[in-house]
Amino acid sequence: MATLHTVNKSPFERNALESCLRFTTPGSSVLLIEDGVVGALRNTRLAPRIAQAMENITFYALGPDIRARGLEESRIIDGIRIVDYAGFVDLTAEHDRVQAWL
Repeated sequence: MATLHTVNKSPFERNALESCLRFTTPGSSVLLIEDGVVGALRNTRLAPRIAQAMENITFYALGPDIRARGLEESRIIDGIRIVDYAGFVDLTAEHDRVQAWL
């Protein structure tokens, strides 16, 4: 059963993303939303960990939240897919369950 994990906290303020990555299983997806989108940025201490996890896990970031924080999509780690709100809804429908990491 595929799980969609949502992370809404900055990985530089909370450990929600790191906790999430410890419990995800191959075939799962991670959607970074709200302040969690800063975890999708290149050249951070977490970028190598995310790149490694991307071998078995699909990563998404919510585009409106990226823009709301003044970030440019060009700064997002290669391979992280940017979705809009409709894409967020699609992801929840495509997965068997959703786990929110707070």
